[in-house]
Amino acid sequence: MNHNTPLSALPLTHLADVRLRVMSTAQLGEHGISAADAGAHCRPGGPWQQLLPGVCLLHPGPPTSEERLHGALLYAGRPPARAAGAVPAQPRAGEPHAPYTDAMITGLAALALHDFSSAPPLLSLNHIDVLVPRTRRLRSVGFARLVRAQAMPTSQQITGVPVAPVPRALADAVAQLAEAEAVRRLLTEAVRGGHCEPAAVVRELNEARLLTRPHVVDAVDSLLAEGRAMAEERLYRMVAEHGLPDPLWNVDLRLPGGPHLGGVDAYWPDHAVAVELDTRAPRQDEDALWSEYVRKREHLERLGITVVHVTPKNLRDSVEQQATVVRTALMASVDREPAAYVVVLPR
Repeated sequence: MNHNTPLSALPLTHLADVRLRVMSTAQLGEHGISAADAGAHCRPGGPWQQLLPGVCLLHPGPPTSEERLHGALLYAGRPPARAAGAVPAQPRAGEPHAPYTDAMITGLAALALHDFSSAPPLLSLNHIDVLVPRTRRLRSVGFARLVRAQAMPTSQQITGVPVAPVPRALADAVAQLAEAEAVRRLLTEAVRGGHCEPAAVVRELNEARLLTRPHVVDAVDSLLAEGRAMAEERLYRMVAEHGLPDPLWNVDLRLPGGPHLGGVDAYWPDHAVAVELDTRAPRQDEDALWSEYVRKREHLERLGITVVHVTPKNLRDSVEQQATVVRTALMASVDREPAAYVVVLPR
């Protein structure tokens, strides 16, 4: 083969219909181009260039942000098994031209793909983080930085690219950030933008052992306060928009002259029904906190008070169902034995 042969003369005719012009040497081999020929085309002044080890950029100019993403995935991904003699599948227009097994974009690049305004633009990133299984035998190289996972999450497809879900991408981004304000902006946008609930973020940060860093702990405290306020606002709207009677909001319950029973987020004294928001953060004390929740609920229910347990995620994703649960509890109160008298105090 003449190594100066223009690209159009090579057996890669489908590239004219594909916006990405990045291929691995294995893919090029499937099209009849040997590793030696690919290397010759990537020499200085040639029509191609080596983007990463084993990955060729099939034009001489700088790579686009999409080409960097796909190049990093081609480098890190495990080529799928293909039967001997099988013809490589051709992509349809607008679809990615390469399968990426066991690899997905994570960190700041993933957050940019999730449309985080607080994440830097893709082209400005020095590194693109790629999540791979812990057992993957590869090293970070060039702009491709490998992040290893004990268990791989389910990826999301964004513009034809496999991307880590927001909580995991946040944890991987925070692991690389030392600036407190940058961490706070990312975590706040995750909640305010409706990308995920605070508990999911804190769980990933905890599993990544990032909650020992003071600037991360401070950002998490702000995140939890933000998430709590948003959940309370959703609860207010649920009551108003679904025609439920007005409760007493944010009150403490105690027995007359007796012990404190605990606080609840909403209470209907005429029906002896309480709603409690579960905004626990999954940290090391999660089991103790959950035990306290259970003890309080069981104590109240022994007194004849029905406790409806609601999570912020349910208020966001299935508010009508939650309103039905509360309405059913209120209607069922007429068929229950009268509850014990409790004192209701502002919290």
